[in-house]
Amino acid sequence: MIKFLDLKVTNEKYKEELLKTFESVLDSGWYIMGNELLEFEKEFAQYCGTKYCVGVANGLEALSLILRAYDIGPGDEVIVPANTYIASILAISQNGAKPILVEPSLLTYNIDEEKIEEKITERTKAILVVHLYGKVANMDIINKIAKNNKIKVIEDGAQAHGAMFNNQKVGSLGDAAGFSFYPGKNLGALGDGGAVTTNDAELFEKIKMLRNYGSSKKYENKLKGFNSRLDEMQAAFLRIKLRGLDLENQKRQEIASYYLKEIKNADIIVPINKIEKEHVWHLFVLMVENRDDFQKYLLENKIETMIHYPIPPHKQLAYEELNKEEYKITEKIHKKIVSIPLNPNLSELEVSKIVNVINRYEK
Repeated sequence: MIKFLDLKVTNEKYKEELLKTFESVLDSGWYIMGNELLEFEKEFAQYCGTKYCVGVANGLEALSLILRAYDIGPGDEVIVPANTYIASILAISQNGAKPILVEPSLLTYNIDEEKIEEKITERTKAILVVHLYGKVANMDIINKIAKNNKIKVIEDGAQAHGAMFNNQKVGSLGDAAGFSFYPGKNLGALGDGGAVTTNDAELFEKIKMLRNYGSSKKYENKLKGFNSRLDEMQAAFLRIKLRGLDLENQKRQEIASYYLKEIKNADIIVPINKIEKEHVWHLFVLMVENRDDFQKYLLENKIETMIHYPIPPHKQLAYEELNKEEYKITEKIHKKIVSIPLNPNLSELEVSKIVNVINRYEK
């Protein structure tokens, strides 16, 4: 069976270093807000090309804390892609603001930048951009729209660690960015974790307090904060894995390039028709008419697949208030997409088998 993702294999190459680091942190007796976190924050900020990084508990809270720090809340609106994982939208509603959904482009699955401006009102405070599946949204156009309307740009980089746009990395392309280090991400911890990157010194100081009960000095609380901290152990593990991120992204790009060249089934739509250096391929998503049959066929041939995501946010019971409008492109995408295995652990033989099996599929 070719697994969609095997995290044990993913982390096996780092096992010796991870075990040594585990012992080092264990023996230090310091497990929260220590040197490992400080060093990771420096290293990840440098990697993303920003001045600052704040480690937090997870990706959702990274986005939520950015919005809170910018005082975006009740009565405010935040533009967000209709085609995304629900966490992007949860961050907005957690702060009492209203998510304003914008349809994606069928070419990229990312937000259609040509449809953003028509959704901007006097209540709009930010555009929350999601770099879905590892492909960067068109930040030139989005930043221009934001500047013209004097609103913030917040990146959701949860699926795009290391992705590039005009020689700049995700995390440095807007006012601030939120990252997830969920174990299956391109840069994944061995548990939950997240971070905020920014060049905004005021935002940086505010989020540092917000993540730690609203405090910058023990037992002195300037803000009504939260408990949202990236712990020492996960920070230490992430420091190790960050050093291998570019190499793993390169392997993803090589596999994606092979898929794009060799998948030649007229019934299958591949993501794009050319390889892009900037795309880090967190997921490789096909579009197929009869998804259930296609997945069953691949499973019979011992290939695991997944759907990212089967139900769009506006169709979730949690957001039934968003279901008053039609989002036809988003719904089309969610009904037809299938993610096939793409990760640095795949062998050439496995990649070749996946292509051959897909090319033999008949609907």
